[in-house]
Amino acid sequence: MRLEAMGMRVPEVAGHPNRIAFEGVLTTVDEPSTRAPSGAKGHRVVLTSQAAKEALPSLLGMAIGFTPEYDGHDVRRKCGLITEADVVGRELRVAGYVYGRDFPEVIKQLELSAVGSMGMSYELAEAHVEDLLADVWTVTRAMFTGAAVLLRDKAAYGGTSFRLLRNRCRTGSLAAAYESAGGDGLPAGVREGLSLGQRGYGALWS
Repeated sequence: MRLEAMGMRVPEVAGHPNRIAFEGVLTTVDEPSTRAPSGAKGHRVVLTSQAAKEALPSLLGMAIGFTPEYDGHDVRRKCGLITEADVVGRELRVAGYVYGRDFPEVIKQLELSAVGSMGMSYELAEAHVEDLLADVWTVTRAMFTGAAVLLRDKAAYGGTSFRLLRNRCRTGSLAAAYESAGGDGLPAGVREGLSLGQRGYGALWS
């Protein structure tokens, strides 16, 4: 199993009232979405693992949003921050914080939700689709612009997840774990950042 990881160095503040840690699976890679993402004109979408790894730098520092019904995206409702991201097997895993003091209703919803009922959805820009005429679109390059927390059965990818981590701090742990395991810093493809294609397809929201 190969690990690709990145993390932001955010200072730890014990007992911070506005930082409630979370972890989740933002999407799965190298397999078709369960449903067509918004913006894909009815096509299911495959995000390649290579595209996901190259786009990891664009994911750090992006916000997570929500809708009142937890059924989609609202880019003006920002309730948290992504500070870590990695690709493990076919999962793109993320971690960060929900602004608990600012959004107590979101914390309440997440804490009352049944285990496994919440998921995530990505927001992409500059998506490069290999063949626009294909039944299933393959995204080979993209840039992450954000994410959403929502009911898992509303997400385009059925394998996503989201959960709060009360009294735990994960800031920088994924990148630190990679380095401590003997990696020579971050993988070259991740360290060098994005390599965007010549043609894109605008925005895709899963």
